[in-house]
Amino acid sequence: MEFYEYQAMNTTIQVAAEGSRDKLVPGFQEVRRFTEDCEARFSRFSEDSELCQLNRRAGSWFQASPEMMDLMGNALELYWLTDGLFDPSILEALQQAGYDRSMDEIKVLGQLPSAIVHQPAASHFGQTRLDPTGSVIYLPADVQVDFGGIAKGWIAEKAAQLLSDYTPACAVSIGGDMFFRGTPNGETGWQVSLEDPLDEQNVLTILNPGPGALATSSVTRRRWSQGNQVRHHIIDPRTGTSAEVEWLSVTAGALKATTAEALAKAILIGGSELGLQLAEQVPGLWFIAVHPDGTLSGTKNSMEFVYEPV
Repeated sequence: MEFYEYQAMNTTIQVAAEGSRDKLVPGFQEVRRFTEDCEARFSRFSEDSELCQLNRRAGSWFQASPEMMDLMGNALELYWLTDGLFDPSILEALQQAGYDRSMDEIKVLGQLPSAIVHQPAASHFGQTRLDPTGSVIYLPADVQVDFGGIAKGWIAEKAAQLLSDYTPACAVSIGGDMFFRGTPNGETGWQVSLEDPLDEQNVLTILNPGPGALATSSVTRRRWSQGNQVRHHIIDPRTGTSAEVEWLSVTAGALKATTAEALAKAILIGGSELGLQLAEQVPGLWFIAVHPDGTLSGTKNSMEFVYEPV
């Protein structure tokens, strides 16, 4: 197994693939070019990105790239599936909570000034319209979107598909959003550490997912102080502020990376009842939640994906 790692999208991108390195290097380079192009396309921190152009054109039809059409179609489907608990139009709420710049900048600043958080108006993201024939998107006038984690999942899956032209088995991880093609030689799946949300050096267990996607949402990784309040980036669309949750993190497995990413977030916000309901609805979906005391729970089949308790 050969490995390749680099920094992009304010996170670490890790790539693994079976084969000889000389044959894999062109594939690694193609993956890097693709992820960097996608970062330029989907970043909310670059005024020139396609995402920022789309937001500026809210209230009118926008000529979109095939990549933007595909990602927006996934986002709408998952918005309706979760009854709005996954909602990429929470950009204003994220900014009110202090996430109005990259996490690197927030870490440098330390504590952010207090801000008044307003109760959000009803979301109109569901009124977004797509015209595949003309490759255009209509974003309602009062809607601003940030694809965040779902974009990372989408990029990871597409990058793994590109790399599969060079190898029978590969994996791409973008900040913990993972997609697997094939399985390592002689193995039934991929070995993935499930980290303790309170201590990234501590491994709670080893997971053994097969081909498909894995994504984790946590309230402990992207945290900051705003005045005398501790904020995190998991926004509850119902309140417009950082979600109050029963778990520290949720790791979800699914057939598609966008599904794993969006549903990990929705289940973390919505709790066990929603999680078990979605697992019955969505083929291939399973999840493991980490409780504040470090214990694990999840779907009935979740232990099938545990390789080795630690």
